[in-house]
Amino acid sequence: MATCCCCSARHRPSPFLGSPLRHPGVSVDDKTPREISLSVVSSISDISSNDWDACATDATSPEKFNPFISHAFLSSLEESRSAIKETGWLPQHIVAQDEYKNIIGVVPLYLKSHSYGEYVFDHSWADAYYRYGSQYYPKLQSCVPFTPVTSHRILVRNTWYRDQVFDMLVMALKDLTTQLQISSLHITFPSENEWHKLKQSGFLPRIGIQYHWKNRNYKNFDDFLMDMKQSKRKNIRQERKKVLAHNLKMKRLFGDEIKAKHWDSFYKFYRNTTDNKWGSAYLTRDFFHILGSKMGDRILLIAAEDEGELVAGALNLIGGDTLFGRLWGCLPHVYFPNLHFEACYYQAIEAAIDLNLTKVEAGAQGEHKIQRGYLPVTTFSCHYILDDDFRKVIDNFLVYETEQVKHVMQLLHESGPFKEGII
Repeated sequence: MATCCCCSARHRPSPFLGSPLRHPGVSVDDKTPREISLSVVSSISDISSNDWDACATDATSPEKFNPFISHAFLSSLEESRSAIKETGWLPQHIVAQDEYKNIIGVVPLYLKSHSYGEYVFDHSWADAYYRYGSQYYPKLQSCVPFTPVTSHRILVRNTWYRDQVFDMLVMALKDLTTQLQISSLHITFPSENEWHKLKQSGFLPRIGIQYHWKNRNYKNFDDFLMDMKQSKRKNIRQERKKVLAHNLKMKRLFGDEIKAKHWDSFYKFYRNTTDNKWGSAYLTRDFFHILGSKMGDRILLIAAEDEGELVAGALNLIGGDTLFGRLWGCLPHVYFPNLHFEACYYQAIEAAIDLNLTKVEAGAQGEHKIQRGYLPVTTFSCHYILDDDFRKVIDNFLVYETEQVKHVMQLLHESGPFKEGII
């Protein structure tokens, strides 16, 4: 499959997106009217980090910076060979440029040969599609690979015509799906605002549930506990005491404090988790080293030591207002009751309070998080199905699923861990 992007020494017009699409307006520096060209690149390295991050920052605002849509994170996935064609993730990032070659919009996009590493499950759709007599794969996926974190997916510079650029990028996504003659396009974990816009553009809406902790201006961990029901507060304190009873030393490592040896140890932890739970590892050892070198100032590694030996750890990324818990693991022979809760949930809460962050996102799934202060929130995805008949089937399924998710969400909120009136 040919891939390319805007016209320059390195880029050629995309055969999928056709001739540059023109839209009257002004350039990024507000000089003169210009045209917009849309194109595809097969590696994020074809786009400068400054250009990509300018789009990402404008889309989210600096105070809500999301590290996962940064050039550094996405390029770490590609450079480490974690998200590449050979692993079923062929980059097909869409780029919008004005006539002065200023990049004014980008979309992280992958042509996928499977549904692994997405956290919005469509395996049953693929099975039904095959029974229907058609091929479900390959499909297009706009997301951050292996990362169930809500953020913008259509990343557009902050200009007065940004809505038009947004619409053109969405049109380009749909056109590329048609040109490639594939089954579908999926945009997973977009912002709620994008989700509403994409519904109006013919995408089928879907919702899910995650569990997040919210900082209500707490001064410390005990201050947070005082908002909990007495039984929940007692349980958390008992869980933390059990970890302390093992004389484990919990450390928070930032930036340059995280050495190569820590990444090597954490990769062992990660492989132990994947081998026991999933059967295969999505991320390579190099990913962690590259990520550390590129994003050290955005990383918090919570480490557990037993008599000087690093035995477990939890990887977090620091956003503009959020601490994102991503991966956890321990040595194969290690078992300390409640250490997972301590490293992933309680240490993250303490760190968020100390860093004055507004919330902690602790990853996908896990109703057990509720009793530890993490409440259910809605996540979003959008699905563009080309086949009209199959689209109707999926639409009917999603209507039923949505009602079920809303019902579960209501029940979960009714059984929350906080005192009455706190939420």
